[in-house]
Amino acid sequence: MKHFRRTYTLPFKYSIPNLISIHLQKVTLYNRALKYLRRYLYIIIKGQKNLEVFELHPKHKKILWINVSAVSLGDSLMDLSSRVLIKDREIDLFTDKKNSNLYQDDKYFSRVYSSLKEIDEAEYDLIILDSYSSRSIKIKSKVAPKTNFVGIYGYFNGPEVNRILFSFHQMNHLIGYAYSENEITKLAKNSISISKKDQNIVTSITPKIYIAIALGGEWEYKIFKKWNKIIQKILQDNEELNIIFLGSGNAQRAGVQMLREFSNYYLLDFTSRLSFNQTAQVIKKSKIFLCCDGGLMHAAAAVEAKFIPLLARLPAEMLLTQDISSYKLFDKNNVNNILVDDVLSDYHEIINHLADNDIGR
Repeated sequence: MKHFRRTYTLPFKYSIPNLISIHLQKVTLYNRALKYLRRYLYIIIKGQKNLEVFELHPKHKKILWINVSAVSLGDSLMDLSSRVLIKDREIDLFTDKKNSNLYQDDKYFSRVYSSLKEIDEAEYDLIILDSYSSRSIKIKSKVAPKTNFVGIYGYFNGPEVNRILFSFHQMNHLIGYAYSENEITKLAKNSISISKKDQNIVTSITPKIYIAIALGGEWEYKIFKKWNKIIQKILQDNEELNIIFLGSGNAQRAGVQMLREFSNYYLLDFTSRLSFNQTAQVIKKSKIFLCCDGGLMHAAAAVEAKFIPLLARLPAEMLLTQDISSYKLFDKNNVNNILVDDVLSDYHEIINHLADNDIGR
């Protein structure tokens, strides 16, 4: 049990926004210890116990990063954000098939895999594991059973943290604190590479000037149900405004409803019609992007869009970093408790600061 503290202790010397104390209060010691022991024993069973190291040496030139523990697009973007700190190495990525297309044109990853058959012949100097979950350890033991590994989260499991800052600070720790705390704070952000092909596709299907709104969501408390009231007010000010709806399959019904409700205006429904990277490009080109917490919010941060996120339960300091150009609206329980007037207030504040007064024409 000597490593048990690693399940709830930050593995680097700097502090970041976290809810560790809340986690320790909510989850019993027994349950936390049991989860740790399962992971620890699985590492022993798989013959990996003596292969863990705690730094990236210059000799670690060819690296495989295994990222399979948190499969949501937003978590993937945040957890892999610190790859920019080791861009001088050759880094391959093994990730969930759902996320693999996100990184096919990535400027930091050399190759992206989602099948073990693709990489069973590869040789690496080091493996980076997102966490010491049984799934990550199982993949590692099959792909590179005798290769040393480091962990990003490692045994750390359960407490909510700012995942972007966690990733950056842990990577900085692994490379010997090459950057100061202030430098990491300035550098820390998501990144996404969008191919020229996807950029051209988006240019061909979007108007020159528009705003974008993300509909739908996976969690009820993150699904804003008053977008129609926002749109109604916005269109009262500018009837010629172009509005594009974005989202995955869970947003399609809302997109259809919006088109019906505002059939006399310039609305486009792209929900579930574009790849994630193409959607990120639509967000990048928009004048303003309105959204709730989710993968598209993190895409907006990655492409440095001007956006208004509606957040619930986790405040902005837990989800975004300081170098993000966004307004932030928050309710401790549900995004639908956020007032329409507050959203509109932030929207008009951005509009008033935009140099382009021809928005929507």
